[in-house]
Amino acid sequence: MKRFGTYSTVAAATAFIVASLVAGRAGCAGFSDSELKALDQATTVFVATVRKDGNQSRPAPVWFTTSANRAELLIQTRKGTWKDKRIRRGSPVIVWIGGLNGPAFVGKAEITNDTAVFDKILTDFQKRYTMNALVGPSRANFESGDRIAIRITPIKDLPADFAPAPGTPAPALDGSKSP
Repeated sequence: MKRFGTYSTVAAATAFIVASLVAGRAGCAGFSDSELKALDQATTVFVATVRKDGNQSRPAPVWFTTSANRAELLIQTRKGTWKDKRIRRGSPVIVWIGGLNGPAFVGKAEITNDTAVFDKILTDFQKRYTMNALVGPSRANFESGDRIAIRITPIKDLPADFAPAPGTPAPALDGSKSP
């Protein structure tokens, strides 16, 4: 009887590992190894939001960093921008890494007041962007509410040839085929 229990445990563990590998992005949050490599080499990401009519906005280049566990993208913007307004409304974001022909994904964006996120953005931007001292965010900007921090969690990878098309329908978030 003991041997049967051991085999059952091994079989269940093997099935779990295989299912996790096959599930891909749907089974776990975070970036793939190729996306992490692209993020390490990129200086900007391009972010588009989804308008109320369901169409893509024009992608904008933004500075970024990743969360401590490298599972989320962290960006910031001024309060009151279209990006801010649409994300507050619940808009997903479309992100291109490094350029408009780079790896792309759809993500869930949320505005956060987490001071750890503020600290990560402030520390990493200071190291990464030489112009940060002149035009980048400051602790006072975050504390006053002039700047907002945004956490983006990848939801769905987009095809390698996915290009921005402002004014056209955004990619579907469900399991249906992307445009």
